[in-house]
Amino acid sequence: MTSHQSRVLVQIRDAVLKGEFQAGERLAEIPLSQRFGVSRTPVRLALAALEQEGLIEVSPSSGYVMRTFTARDIDDAIAVRGHLEGMAARLVAEQGVSRELSRQLRACLELGDQAVRAPAMDWDDYTLYGQMNDRFHQLIIDACGNEALKRALALNCNLPFAAPSSMLPMQSHGSEDTEWMRYAHRQHHRLVQALERGESARAQALAMEHTDIARMNLQDSAARVDHAADVLPTLHRQVKGRQDA
Repeated sequence: MTSHQSRVLVQIRDAVLKGEFQAGERLAEIPLSQRFGVSRTPVRLALAALEQEGLIEVSPSSGYVMRTFTARDIDDAIAVRGHLEGMAARLVAEQGVSRELSRQLRACLELGDQAVRAPAMDWDDYTLYGQMNDRFHQLIIDACGNEALKRALALNCNLPFAAPSSMLPMQSHGSEDTEWMRYAHRQHHRLVQALERGESARAQALAMEHTDIARMNLQDSAARVDHAADVLPTLHRQVKGRQDA
């Protein structure tokens, strides 16, 4: 997927997270291409990717429709990913990081540094960060040497917003979300250091802690965006209840 196509994917995913599509709503290529000012091809590829992520499903008539899921579904899947990626990181640290893996991980760190450098990240920065983030996580998973663990992670990442870059902070709050992204990327730096030093317990803890950002963003999204109740009804009711108390 090209950078242009990846940007459309990030934008549509962001709209889903904000609750701009109703559960069961049909997502058609032409309206989406008009909305985001692109041709139908990147929209078609983005929709196919979103189906793989479990956010939408094929419509019996044609095209795709929004799936029904709750905040609890998302939070559970992210928590599972944290434990699985923690195990993967521990295994990599125990086995030792090869020179080539170190080179590739540090290349990801440099790209991430570039993406979070601006005072407030724009769509291109988010796209660059998302591509880097997906590769960073996949490098560690591929290097863990446990095929059962790899399959478990692949299955879990087919659940809504469970994949590493699916629950990045929304690109709508300027410098506040940029700070979240910078914090997440500092965790990447610390994780690479732990892996290279063979600090298996620390690497595992850092990888598990890393998913807390996604879980906090899930709560923050439902609290800040009233319309998110259409997609995240369970969490929205919980947040609303606390506000009314």
